[in-house]
Amino acid sequence: MDNFRIVIVEDVALELKGTLSIIKSDIPEATVVGTAMTESELWPLLEKNQADLVLLDLGLGGSTTIGVDICRRVCKDYPSVRILVFTGEILNERLWVDVLDAGADGIALKTGELLTRDIVLQVMEGRIPAFNRPILEKIVSRYKASVRGESDRRTSLIRYDIDEYDERLLRHLALGYTKDMISELRTMPFSSKSLEKRQQDLISRLFPEGEQNLNVTRLVARAIELHIIDPSKIEADE
Repeated sequence: MDNFRIVIVEDVALELKGTLSIIKSDIPEATVVGTAMTESELWPLLEKNQADLVLLDLGLGGSTTIGVDICRRVCKDYPSVRILVFTGEILNERLWVDVLDAGADGIALKTGELLTRDIVLQVMEGRIPAFNRPILEKIVSRYKASVRGESDRRTSLIRYDIDEYDERLLRHLALGYTKDMISELRTMPFSSKSLEKRQQDLISRLFPEGEQNLNVTRLVARAIELHIIDPSKIEADE
């Protein structure tokens, strides 16, 4: 890897000292050409120095949105400069998505393994988006859960003989639609009376033990429990 130049944006002096120490000891290819504690200090540094990478903390002055704005402007005004976010916002996952949408090339959380040579080189070599271990562990966990959920869903669709109209009925019941409203959807060519029969048939399939006095809420909850519908993906048909 060729040598490259870094500008660090960090507003906590102690954390800046730690970051500088990591770069000096672990990333010999990197040269820090400037540090900024505020957004206003950053732009002159980028004007005067041919930086290759901005190492960006998001929580400048207590505001996380500034980091997103900085990402967006760096991508616009300095398109050849890579951006690696190094942040203590370890729980704000929506912020991670916002900063990636704004153009960040990778994110390293200030927890666990912190900043490593490997993630910095991944960004510089264009292997993006790059993440350190704490985020990768979350990604892998979510991926496993997603695969298991989809597998369970396919099993339930077969086991309980669920067709596309059953799924559509359950999904719209979960959204609070009445059967009269559902019958008016272009994707549901059934009368409300037919939908009532379909609902009763679903109850008999999903509750083969013959549970009595079931309402719509219990039916929808059972469908979610069996992964027939995904509560994170419940949307109405147009």
